[in-house]
Amino acid sequence: MGVLEYLAVLLQTGLGSLAAYLAAHVLLCLLPAFFIAGALSALIPKEAVTRYLGRDAPKWISYPASALGGFVLAVCSCTIMPLFASIYKKGAGLGPAITFLFVGPAINILAITFTGVQIGMDIALARIALSIVFGIGIGLLMAWSFRREEEARSQAAGSGQAFAHGASVPARAWVFFALLLAVLIVGTLQVELLMNSYATFTLPSVWAGEFQTWLDAAVPPNPSLGIEGVSVHGVFLIGLLVLIAIAAWLGLNKVDEGINGWTYVALGLITLTLVVASFKVVAVNEGPSTSSGGNLSVDVTGKLVAEVVLLAAVWWMAATRFDAYEVQDWLWEMWRFVKQIIPLLLVGVFLAGAARSIIPKTWIEAVAGQNTLWANLVGVLFGVLMYFPTLVEVPIAQTFLSLGMHRGPLLAYLLADPELSLQSILITNSVIGRKKAAVYVVLVVIFSTLSGLIFGWFVK
Repeated sequence: MGVLEYLAVLLQTGLGSLAAYLAAHVLLCLLPAFFIAGALSALIPKEAVTRYLGRDAPKWISYPASALGGFVLAVCSCTIMPLFASIYKKGAGLGPAITFLFVGPAINILAITFTGVQIGMDIALARIALSIVFGIGIGLLMAWSFRREEEARSQAAGSGQAFAHGASVPARAWVFFALLLAVLIVGTLQVELLMNSYATFTLPSVWAGEFQTWLDAAVPPNPSLGIEGVSVHGVFLIGLLVLIAIAAWLGLNKVDEGINGWTYVALGLITLTLVVASFKVVAVNEGPSTSSGGNLSVDVTGKLVAEVVLLAAVWWMAATRFDAYEVQDWLWEMWRFVKQIIPLLLVGVFLAGAARSIIPKTWIEAVAGQNTLWANLVGVLFGVLMYFPTLVEVPIAQTFLSLGMHRGPLLAYLLADPELSLQSILITNSVIGRKKAAVYVVLVVIFSTLSGLIFGWFVK
């Protein structure tokens, strides 16, 4: 195979994976997750979380609060560092601050949602449970190891009441958050009530069968490598995503300054796309060959009914229960997450797809195909050397899984990647000092390796 042919294979595999990803995972998974992250960031005051991380707060309050802070603040691996530095310098204890630093990216709503959809809920739930347990353990060990320095720091800072007065979270914010979370859950939960079809109708489409055949040839599905195909329905949804991107750039890029007509167009397209994605659409050939024509079979699912009701409730509540500036803040925070994450995510998915065709499967199986101490340590060390932003790490992990990596080492990698990148180590060193940073790195390596090893004992 020549160089040009080899590059063509890489390009086809990468673009095919990207197209399949956009059609299958961005809509009912990431779109609601971005709106949730924006709501958490804009409508729930940070003081309502950080007030419980102070040095004088009881451990039974400060450590669980710091462990859950990443979820409430919707932090990712690229935003956890400035938040960690901020709460530590404002008076948070070393232990709670370290717990927040370790757990935050792992239980980020975007990361958990994407991990569950792409890799499996077993990994997602294990990532939550083990990161919380071991994150609290690391925080307690750090606080105990440097208890004298912490006592001196507490005395120098005074009474440590920086978090004594915090903002409360209004009930309407929690209800709104619950509705958005329900949109996400309904869109991704695989249960009969939601997946069943309650009505079916057919749209005559002479081109549908031929187009689906072409798509299968252009983006060949390969379940053994985790490569999904692209359907006619998926192509239509990708087109809607392109329209959303254009309208959002015109309507959300300066939404903090005011809502304009394009803002409503963007929100309308997003709503339409979520509704369309909830239909079950299949291209069906009418005869033995595509030349005989075809049609589109469209099923009305329980998911569709639930999404329509929930989306109507979301927009009604946004219009009637929040001031205009609160809605602007929500949309602006959501759009900030999108601009920050989506470009990196698209590049990561493309590279992960291309990597599937060049990484030898036998190499992955030999190094991390078994749940051994060495294999889990390799997963952790890979996270140190090869940093990927939150969500980009997920398609990379899916690639390793499809190439034969055991789920234990895979979890070890997912826990270590946002914590032990070289830049994260350098920033942690500048915030808490070289000695504390070195102890933290050693503890994260040990606990991440143990997490993967323990998890690997219970899965195949």
